[in-house]
Amino acid sequence: MRYWLMKSEPGTFSIGDLAKAPQQTTGWDGVRNYQARNNMVAMRKGDRVLFYHSSADPTAVVGTATVVREAYPDSTAWDKNDSHYDAKASAANPIWQRVDIKFESEFARPVTLEELRGVKELSKLVLLQRGSRLSVQPVTADEWKMVCRMGGL
Repeated sequence: MRYWLMKSEPGTFSIGDLAKAPQQTTGWDGVRNYQARNNMVAMRKGDRVLFYHSSADPTAVVGTATVVREAYPDSTAWDKNDSHYDAKASAANPIWQRVDIKFESEFARPVTLEELRGVKELSKLVLLQRGSRLSVQPVTADEWKMVCRMGGL
């Protein structure tokens, strides 16, 4: 089993939206960064996800999810009416991938970016690295446990 952190702007799709989604599951679409896409391709069913609210006040890890479907083509890339349209992508050449995740839990309290920065044991967390803007990133098992503990799980 591997661990990941996935970022979403709460105004676009929040942990609450995931909890209310049909079967508490959604396809994680719209990723248009090759490294983030490759991270999703590496995901396996059963992998665990930290759900992070970006562009929020404050930005924070707010809960967890589980990967329930491994990578498959992201059809929003070839939908001209979708905001994630990519003219280079098509059904024959999908380029972009998505995974399905299922709501697992919402933290008792959000774990803010500032709090994460203050924990020495989390100093190598990809989220905290200078210039790191990946929307999908790996997390170690120890980092996962510590962040979950901080969130009250």
